[in-house]
Amino acid sequence: MEYNNLGKTGLKVSRICLGCMSFGNPEIRKWSLIEEESMPFFKKAIEAGINFFDTANMYSRGASETITGKGLKTYAKREEIVLASKVFFPMREDPNGRGLSRKAIMTEIDNSLKRLQTDYLDLYQIHRWDYTTPIEETLEALHDVVKTGKVRYIGASSMHAYQFTKSLYLADLHKWTRFVSMQNHYNLIYREEEREMLKVCTEEGIGVLPWSPLARGRLARPWQKEADTKRSKNDEYGIKLYGKTEESDKKIIDTVSKIAKDRVATHAQVSLAWLLSKSVVTAPIVGATKLNHIDDAVAAVSLKLTEDEINKLEENYVPHPVAGFSYP
Repeated sequence: MEYNNLGKTGLKVSRICLGCMSFGNPEIRKWSLIEEESMPFFKKAIEAGINFFDTANMYSRGASETITGKGLKTYAKREEIVLASKVFFPMREDPNGRGLSRKAIMTEIDNSLKRLQTDYLDLYQIHRWDYTTPIEETLEALHDVVKTGKVRYIGASSMHAYQFTKSLYLADLHKWTRFVSMQNHYNLIYREEEREMLKVCTEEGIGVLPWSPLARGRLARPWQKEADTKRSKNDEYGIKLYGKTEESDKKIIDTVSKIAKDRVATHAQVSLAWLLSKSVVTAPIVGATKLNHIDDAVAAVSLKLTEDEINKLEENYVPHPVAGFSYP
């Protein structure tokens, strides 16, 4: 395993982050793995050198955090791992049970820490932009959470580049804690983030943590092959994000197939290796519902693509509608 600093911080994270949305409650998400099924994934990840784990309070309405907390407590020492979670989406039906108000943040950080069985988070991220709360209120609340010792660093997720830039400016202006990472939608068949957001992150020293790095499995298999995981068959959000495979996307996936065959690698390894070739990318967030998904992710770290291979993977891309700023 290789390790990178998260943005311009001194925090060292593995080049692969294990996304923990797959671990949770099947009654909420049909493809979620229950606690007993989830434990081997934490064991395997730790043994492979992965020290970075990402979850969110809304994943299975807290069940993912509960399982993640137990898995990491079982197989890892708290000081040796980097634990991240997120806040924004509804956790209760009342009006204050969601969003990024001071009340919501102060309530949800305590709830997340309790479920994760820890005194602090290494990275606390806003899951989306809250159009109903002034960003100044959100930033000051996050700053206060850092100062209490409950959070070490803060990050953000999918939003417009102007919103992220405004957040960084206001934090600097008021001397509040600054976002150090951006968790955004980025992969071989969705590269709209290259237009603005990735340039901002490069200029500002922000670590990039792409979500859906395999396009919900579409980059992990030939486009002609039907999905063979429960998640792929039941992931409504994934269907909303990608829908019918575009002709340009098919050409990209065909190129992945050719390079994978030439390199004696899997589709997933090639697709992740492309992301890892981007200097702005710190660590793709890789979800796993089968143990070999972790094997592929780890192997991708050692797969160094040539400049010619990277050019061929990129040459058939066409603009896509912006997707991923809202959920579900």
